Amino acid sequence: MTADSPAQILLKVEDLLVRRGGTTVLEIATLAVFQGQVLSLIGPNGAGKSTLMLTLAGLLKPARGTLFFRGEPVGNGGFSYRRHIAMVFQDPLLFDTTVFDNVATGLKIRGLDRREIARRVPEYLERFGVGHLAKRSARKLSGGEAQRTSLARAFVTKPEIVFLDEPFSALDPPTREVLTGDLEKILRETHTTAIASTHDQAEALRLADRIAVINGGKIAQIGTVPEVMNRPADEFVASFVGVETVLPGRVVRTDGGVFTAFVAGGKEIEAVGAVAVGADVLCCIRPENVTLSLNPAPAATSARNVFAGQIRQVTPLGLFHRIRLDCGFDLVAYVTGRSLEEMGLKEGLAVTASFKATAVHVIARREAS
Repeated sequence: MTADSPAQILLKVEDLLVRRGGTTVLEIATLAVFQGQVLSLIGPNGAGKSTLMLTLAGLLKPARGTLFFRGEPVGNGGFSYRRHIAMVFQDPLLFDTTVFDNVATGLKIRGLDRREIARRVPEYLERFGVGHLAKRSARKLSGGEAQRTSLARAFVTKPEIVFLDEPFSALDPPTREVLTGDLEKILRETHTTAIASTHDQAEALRLADRIAVINGGKIAQIGTVPEVMNRPADEFVASFVGVETVLPGRVVRTDGGVFTAFVAGGKEIEAVGAVAVGADVLCCIRPENVTLSLNPAPAATSARNVFAGQIRQVTPLGLFHRIRLDCGFDLVAYVTGRSLEEMGLKEGLAVTASFKATAVHVIARREAS
């Protein structure tokens, strides 16, 4: 299966324009959602993620644009289309009845008979870990239990697309982690197409097949997870997807597909790419691609970029520690807690940082307008 095949496009929007209060809040030329894949929408607050989600779900009418479902334009009413989709919001929005009856709601609206409802609801209650709560009032659920119920209510209808609008953002981290794992498993098992909006980059990466970075109501970049994470389209996307080192530079020489750029502090960085001498570039280096050593001249390395540096800051990030270095330019590396302890890494310590030429992603630098 290829992401470019029209036969695999389940949902598509073209020439989309959404205005609120006379102001344009969303403008997207085209966006395709592929069957069986999860598309994560990420971006800063106010970027337009929720607006895009509501528009794709047919809950918000655009000023312009056409929505296609399985190649057919969605009508103004959108009723038949809505029978193929389900939505989960940040707030579970449960009815004042039992967990069972909440999950059965969509099936009743679709006219399923009692036997099918009695068979299907317990199955999805168990899938989402709330089978033992079937008779409990929704008013007596914890936040995590309520969201599990909301997810079961959405998936029990077997939607062709499920929309997930920040479904876990109000939950505590341990509950959020467990629920994300359960959702990931069910999405893969059921091959359900999903569009998920989130502020949590780790959550987006865990769920997504593709990522769309939204900024200022436009798609700054869309692609597979490796494409967006390792080859950001511009400086905004780079900073948003965790590229902590972005160095302006100018190309001074090229040699067999490898070029050298001068960056801050008069340092030279080697990178792979076809870039002309004199070009202004941005050199992007992900922190996990930087290796630290206590040896001033590491012998066992294939890295073409090796710099002496001094640790300026050590910040714990759970499983990793962020090491901020002064190498004549600012450079950020990630190390595990074990490496931090074994190497005795601390502020003020002299170290050697290295990274491969292939680890440098290069963006052509545009002149300020």
